[in-house]
Order: sequence, then C-alpha cells, then structure tokens
Amino acid sequence: MVRSIMSVVAGFLLWTVLWLGTNSLITVITPGSFNEDGSTDSALILAVILALSVVFSLVSGYVTALIKRSFSNVPVWGLGILLLAVGMFVQISFWAMFPLWYSICFLLFLVPATLLGASFRKN
Repeated sequence: MVRSIMSVVAGFLLWTVLWLGTNSLITVITPGSFNEDGSTDSALILAVILALSVVFSLVSGYVTALIKRSFSNVPVWGLGILLLAVGMFVQISFWAMFPLWYSICFLLFLVPATLLGASFRKN
C-alpha cells in the first residue's frame, strides 16, 4: 500500500517538475511568443506544450508502474485521476488565457497517456 502511494506521488511530482521546468524553458527561449499575463496566441506553441504534456504523462505513467513493481493498474489510474483533477482546476483557473481546443485536448489526453505509459512497463 505504501509503495502504491509513493508511486503515485513520485509520478505526480515527476510530471509537475517536467511541466513547470519545460514551460519555464519555453518562456525563456521564446519570450516574444507570450503576452504579459502568460498567455499565448501561437497555435504552434500551444501544440508543442500539448505534445509535451502527453510525453510527460507517458513518462510519469511508466515511472509510476515501475516503482509499484506489480502489474496492478490501480496506482496508475490514481495518478491519471489526480493529474486530471489538478489539470481541471488549473484549466478552469486560466480558462480565459487559452483557447477551448487546447484546454479540452489537454484534459482528454492526461489519463489515456498515463495508462499507455504504464503499459510500456508490462512489455
């Protein structure tokens, strides 16, 4: 049980560190692409950030399954649901800053990408 909880926490922390770090790096590399409030009108930047979210979900799902050391998907589902819950809160908080297509895609990809990442552990 403790290992399951630790695996979810590790997966969530990994996703968060990757997300925050990469977004900070993108902001530094392409400062002209962002408005003062942190929003962007660039569909390319949003698509890149969305793709990175999927990659981070794959990696965190894999790491969660790896730490758990069993083929139970319960911790991975827990991670996916946690990412979705936090993602919904964040997307609602910044609703006016991003287009609807971005917010919907971001939320829709979190759980499936996390589960897919965990499935790589089984192979």
